[in-house]
Amino acid sequence: MDLNLQWLLIGLPVAFAFGWMASRFDLRQLRRERQDAPRAYFKGLNLLLNEQQDKAIDAFIEAVQNDPDTTELHFALGNLFRRRGEFERAVRVHQHLLGRSDLKAGDRDRAQLALAQDFMKAGLFDRAEAAWRALEGTAFDGDARQALLDLYERSRDWERAAAIARQLEQAGGISYASRIAHYECEMAEAADARGQPDEARAALDRARAAAPQAPRPWLLAGQRLLKQGDKAGALQAWDTLRTQHPGSFLLVADAYAQAALALGRGTQAHAALTATLAGLPAIELVQALDRLEGADSSQRLPRLLDQLRLHPTLSAAQGLLALPPQDWTPEAWDALRRAVKRSVGPLQRYRCAACGFEAQHYFWQCPGCLSWDSYPPQHIDAL
Repeated sequence: MDLNLQWLLIGLPVAFAFGWMASRFDLRQLRRERQDAPRAYFKGLNLLLNEQQDKAIDAFIEAVQNDPDTTELHFALGNLFRRRGEFERAVRVHQHLLGRSDLKAGDRDRAQLALAQDFMKAGLFDRAEAAWRALEGTAFDGDARQALLDLYERSRDWERAAAIARQLEQAGGISYASRIAHYECEMAEAADARGQPDEARAALDRARAAAPQAPRPWLLAGQRLLKQGDKAGALQAWDTLRTQHPGSFLLVADAYAQAALALGRGTQAHAALTATLAGLPAIELVQALDRLEGADSSQRLPRLLDQLRLHPTLSAAQGLLALPPQDWTPEAWDALRRAVKRSVGPLQRYRCAACGFEAQHYFWQCPGCLSWDSYPPQHIDAL
């Protein structure tokens, strides 16, 4: 009994000493690992600042291995993978974060956002849509809806794009009326292509209701009416377009003139186009007036000279060249020369024989590839 007690008295201090030594060893090991992780992290950051992304990724991987619970290292590593185009590895990193049960709610939303961005960059739009949808109701709700809007535009899903745009408009106070009108116009054109005129008309009504001042619904309404044989209705829609958006009216000015001639309304159309031309000198209006007046137009030359004086373009010069040369005046020749000189100037360039870099000025050293004497001294006409 005395012997056992003696060994017990000796063994307890020894066991305590071994336990103390083991705990000290574990503490030193833990401190060393915690020191290694920040060291690897700062090493990766330094490499990243020096634009050595490959070595930076290796350093961040080392840091994550030393401290796998550090979320910021995972975010840094995943973002690096995405920037390098290694989308599969980026997805794995962010999915690993989402799989952790101890991840805070804010970090979980950040990981979901990063995962959605990975899918978008990788072109996996169906997965990206699901990832963005998972962010609804979070702090990134607005960003997610905006990304969904861009995604639906890219995939030409106009119905969903219009729905998301209306949600953004209600939530943020920013007007998406113009974009919604475009979406409805796209749906109207698609419905017409499917042979569903009633659905197309309803979409155009929604477009006008969303943005009454938008030009595209009026332009498209006139084109649809003209295609259906209702020339009077088309002229009425385009007259609204002409008064509200003269610039957009240029897209249908020639069709407007043709419809007016077919209805015997050339005089009224001529007055309307002349009034519009006074406020908006444009070759499209000049050409529409030429169509109304026919071949024997005494006003064609003065009108073209006014156009060349205000806008010396090749289009106006082409209209002048279509007239008989015997009708030209010295002023017409001068206007033609000015138009050609003004239009040809930007087209005359020097092109580097080494890399193809074009410039309006001659360079002895190419600004693009830094080659010397690579510019032939002869102009080319860049079309």
